[in-house]
Amino acid sequence: IFQLPGWSTRPDGSIVIAMGNDDALGVYTCTPYNSYGTAGESLPTRVLLKDPPAFTVRPKEEYFQEVGRELVIPCAAHGDPPPTVTWLKVGSMGKSGAQVDANSSLIFRPLIKEQHGVWECTATNLVASVSTTTSVHVLGTSPHAVTNVSVLPLLLAANISWEPGFDGGYFQRFSVWYTPLVKHPPRAHHDWVSLSVPVGAQHLLVENLQPDLSYQFSVLAQNKLGSGPFSQIVTSVPRGFPVTTVPPEPPAMTMRIFLSPPQALTANETARGVLLQWEPPAQFSVALSGYALELRQGKGGWEVLDRSIPSTKTQVLVPGLIKDAFYEFRLVAFAGSYISDPSNTVNVSTAGMEVYPSRTQLPELLPQPVLAGVIGGICFLSVAIIFSTMAACIMNRRRAARIQKRRQGRSLLP
Repeated sequence: IFQLPGWSTRPDGSIVIAMGNDDALGVYTCTPYNSYGTAGESLPTRVLLKDPPAFTVRPKEEYFQEVGRELVIPCAAHGDPPPTVTWLKVGSMGKSGAQVDANSSLIFRPLIKEQHGVWECTATNLVASVSTTTSVHVLGTSPHAVTNVSVLPLLLAANISWEPGFDGGYFQRFSVWYTPLVKHPPRAHHDWVSLSVPVGAQHLLVENLQPDLSYQFSVLAQNKLGSGPFSQIVTSVPRGFPVTTVPPEPPAMTMRIFLSPPQALTANETARGVLLQWEPPAQFSVALSGYALELRQGKGGWEVLDRSIPSTKTQVLVPGLIKDAFYEFRLVAFAGSYISDPSNTVNVSTAGMEVYPSRTQLPELLPQPVLAGVIGGICFLSVAIIFSTMAACIMNRRRAARIQKRRQGRSLLP
């Protein structure tokens, strides 16, 4: 053993082979002994050489493809025994919607916005595991959420900074949204104030804030196709003027609110409408107050459909959709006065369905003032017709009376 390079033994009798090669192949036995002799050899053990996985086809570092199209990313490996090849989206815990074919290639059919990100191909056998990664860029979508939002409290102000997300293939602009944290029931987004961010900037100074009052801050990205999801919400307290000569306290530490969005939103068609089901947020620092359901038809903007869904419910029925239309639904959660990021978006198409009426109570209806005006006009027209008919009857009766008097006068003449 000691004549082979890289071979050695340990004090406990183990053999160390620094480099496995053909010299290591064979059957081995171990014989312990001391000054009294030995009790015999151990059972034989066989050393076999197996090859770890090695990639024969690696994916490219990056792939760019438009949303809705097909994308195939190859990945193949060999080894002894043959390895198993798997794909995983880095940082994602849920289902990705992608498929893997018989050649271990990753297939997106069709490619969707949520599949944007880093994907990892792993080859594994009994010897080892090896991995390689690639980045998938989905073009033609709204922007992705910004990350690493931080707030620096200043004197009656706050400086907000962030890192942009992927722009979806188009130029994107940002806006900062903020609201004072007060004790009142949640009311969608109407209490939030938005400020536009100069082009190219990744920070904004928000001034004229109230001292010693907590504020919530969030950042929204937009491009030509629409708005991306709001960023995580960050809470901070602006500094006030010092009232004594005591050195001021260090700036308040930024506190991150743990309120994750509702999970696993799904849509199922029923005879009464579309049934939406979801799972509660995985993390929240205060008790849930409820949910708000948002809807978007076609390429329109998001509208709040129901903002008073109880926190105990995990499903809601949406009746009365327009026939031959395309809808998108998403949920946000409320906890106290905190608002979560939107959940995943589900798509619903009513093309060819007969169970939905042609009219609906959703935002596509005429506004109530317009509807009241139409009804009032119909009533006015009906009254005008009645009065016109009555006036015509009275006039005809008077005319007939005059003609009768004339005839009677002529009959009296000699």
